[in-house]
Amino acid sequence: TDCIVTEDAGNAALFQSHVDAAGVYWNASTRFADGFRYGFGAEVGISTSMMPPRGPVGLEGLVTYRYYCTGNGHVVKDYAGDSAKAFTHVDLPK
Repeated sequence: TDCIVTEDAGNAALFQSHVDAAGVYWNASTRFADGFRYGFGAEVGISTSMMPPRGPVGLEGLVTYRYYCTGNGHVVKDYAGDSAKAFTHVDLPK
């Protein structure tokens, strides 16, 4: 996961399109990189290796994703504890 902190939307777009990471964030804490926060539930493992995976693998194992997060100085502590803000997970149109 990599992050850029900038007010320049052009620099942010350039960074997000060129960085080699599964999570690329603009003005948001990299602590948001978490399976639960992505809406997947608890994580069972994290791969930090590059492709290809080892062993017998189906199509699902060969597909990778990139997650974009754009914030305005958002930090994780606002979404934890007794007065936590709620996460909203919305499917994007295809």
